[in-house]
Amino acid sequence: MHRKHKASVATAAAVALIAGGPAVAAAAHTADSAGTAPAAAPVRADVDAAGAVAAALKKYPGVVESLDRDGAVWHVDVIGKNGKHAELTVDTRSGKVFTENADDTDGDDGGNKALVSAKVTAQQAVKAAVAAHSGQVRSVEWDDDDDNGSRYWNVEIQSGNRTTNVHVDATSGKATVSGSDSDDDGN
Repeated sequence: MHRKHKASVATAAAVALIAGGPAVAAAAHTADSAGTAPAAAPVRADVDAAGAVAAALKKYPGVVESLDRDGAVWHVDVIGKNGKHAELTVDTRSGKVFTENADDTDGDDGGNKALVSAKVTAQQAVKAAVAAHSGQVRSVEWDDDDDNGSRYWNVEIQSGNRTTNVHVDATSGKATVSGSDSDDDGN
């Protein structure tokens, strides 16, 4: 390889690394070494529910109270280790986390105690729900029904044009399909 060609390969790999990460840089280097044009950048997969939870908890350690996908963002509510409530937004493309609001738990007088002490976390509820009914998780919400003392996670799963609600018991982790609806507008 000529010195000039080595420099251009190194420059292309550096630009690819900055623009698209190590996989794109490696593809650019491999393609250039073979004397062919680099392949198009791989399509990035959206951050899924599990990824959004992990990113939110990395930024704001605590316990997830709810998670909801809204277009290109996930809204994640977290009860922090400090007892404060945080509303976070996770970008579905980059995984970047933004704090929308972090304050006291809205005057909560210990009502989050059940959530914080639940044996099954939001992350575990997502896994159990998807194992019971395949599809894409659209939302997860803690439900502490004081009327009958039940505590569970309500996980909404999108599969094709159907939305299915799966309840996951907060103690046992048992997932039960509770209902399914057609999505009339195709979303």
